[in-house]
Amino acid sequence: MLQGCYDCCMRCLGGIPYTSLAATLLCFSGIALFCGCGHQALTETERLIETYFVRNLQDYITLAYIIQYFQYITYALASFFFLYCVLLLAEGFYTTSAVKQIFGESRSTVCGRCLSTTFIAVTYVLAVIWLLVFAFSALPVYFFYNMDFTCHTITALSETTSNINQLCIDARQYGLLPWNAMPGKVCGVMLSNVCKTKEFSLTYDLFISTFAGAGITLLALLTYMTSTTYNFAVLKFLGRKGIGTRC
Repeated sequence: MLQGCYDCCMRCLGGIPYTSLAATLLCFSGIALFCGCGHQALTETERLIETYFVRNLQDYITLAYIIQYFQYITYALASFFFLYCVLLLAEGFYTTSAVKQIFGESRSTVCGRCLSTTFIAVTYVLAVIWLLVFAFSALPVYFFYNMDFTCHTITALSETTSNINQLCIDARQYGLLPWNAMPGKVCGVMLSNVCKTKEFSLTYDLFISTFAGAGITLLALLTYMTSTTYNFAVLKFLGRKGIGTRC
């Protein structure tokens, strides 16, 4: 009796697609970080730009619209990846050979192979697109890193030189504001004071978390690619053996 229960449990545990499950958990956590932190980071960025870098609403109204659009995109991304990860996890359960053995058969259908091929192609395209998103998410981190480094330089030189007002961060150089925006930059002691605010530290940390979330999601997509490719190879092998080629 105990031996029978043990064998049943082992077959059940062996039927779990652990790679797909791990990728799903990575994808959920990565998208949660990317969308949640990214949404709030964009809000804080708009607040910093409005408070310290411009004096006229018209100078940053385009940036405000772009930030709003990106925030809407985060909602769509969260919904899409949630559904897509669930589908990939279901595909992993469907094509795991151990699951088929539980039901007493090892069957490869034409629909199953077509489904795996579709998931491989879609996941590959998503991975390429997300690689660009990952690179793009590094840009605000680079901007805030330069800002933080400049502030540390100002603090270090403030006791030895009076030329610290020449050290500036110009948001126009990074494409955040149009070139006619005034003042468009923050310099010297004012910049150092900005870096000491809670808003700056929070925004910087949020963008780092967003960047990390994008990296975790990319890792999840690459893991999915490995998993779906393996599943397709198994199905194709079974199909060549002529085991259940019906659709």
